[in-house]
Amino acid sequence: MPEGHSVHRIALQFERDFVGHTVTVSSPQGRFAEGASEIDGLRMLSSHAVGKQMFLEFENDRWLRIHLGLYGAWDFFGIVSPITEESEARGSIGAPRLRRALRMAESETAKSTDLETFPPEPVGQVRVRLMTDESVADLRGPTACEVIDSAQVAVAIEKLGPDPAEDASRASEDRFVKRVRTKPTPIGLLLMDQSVVAGIGNVYRAELLFRARLNPHTPGKNVSVKRLRALWQDWVYLLDIGIRTGMMLTMDDLSPADEAKARRSRADRYWVYKREGLPCRVCGTNILLEEMGSRKLYWCPTDQKTPRTVAA
Repeated sequence: MPEGHSVHRIALQFERDFVGHTVTVSSPQGRFAEGASEIDGLRMLSSHAVGKQMFLEFENDRWLRIHLGLYGAWDFFGIVSPITEESEARGSIGAPRLRRALRMAESETAKSTDLETFPPEPVGQVRVRLMTDESVADLRGPTACEVIDSAQVAVAIEKLGPDPAEDASRASEDRFVKRVRTKPTPIGLLLMDQSVVAGIGNVYRAELLFRARLNPHTPGKNVSVKRLRALWQDWVYLLDIGIRTGMMLTMDDLSPADEAKARRSRADRYWVYKREGLPCRVCGTNILLEEMGSRKLYWCPTDQKTPRTVAA
């Protein structure tokens, strides 16, 4: 499932190339024909993400809410503007001219192909196609895709926990700390609960807990306020890196050679994620793999021992 940084980057792509433009909306697959007709021919006014959900605002108080789920992905064609300077330098987020297709989904892997014609014919099960004179975005396989109004947007966002890319204020940090400290649920489950904190998925969960040296089974109410504030600030830090670079790069202070290696290979970006059976990069203990919340959890039993005491 796409994690927060990917959804924010998709929202930024729409902000660069679609906001302010009149958009032709269709459903080549046919499953979203009615919804497409509600926003077809309207101007897109804004684009933003909260956690793993994206909201595209159109005229007449019409909003397109998208949740990619496990299998959803966007393909961009035509003009695909660079999102950030870091992305442009890497060449992974498109060129600022035509004849390019870019896929954005969970892995944030950009796959580009030259196009003979623009706009291209829809390929596969395209739920929604959004098109301006110069850019096309095709959506496949989302969990949620619906047209709603601003009141419904407010309700959807209210159900979500704080997202530092939207609001990294002390108030958001306090909301996160309070929601965790009132629950006996293991912190490894709470970080994946979108009503507690928005945007964290399987990769960031494992990496944040390791960086904090937190045992994933520790009840939320037993984690000190100090450690939770540090955990939130680390999420602010890692999410910003992900949005700017398009990568979940969680290892700090890498040499230039190691950073280049990490940019080329996901296996060299993480402390514990997908490293089951391999020695911990810090202590040498084999990384464990278990299931928590129906998702795979990776952690080090030595560096992430249960805290002996609980401080306020």
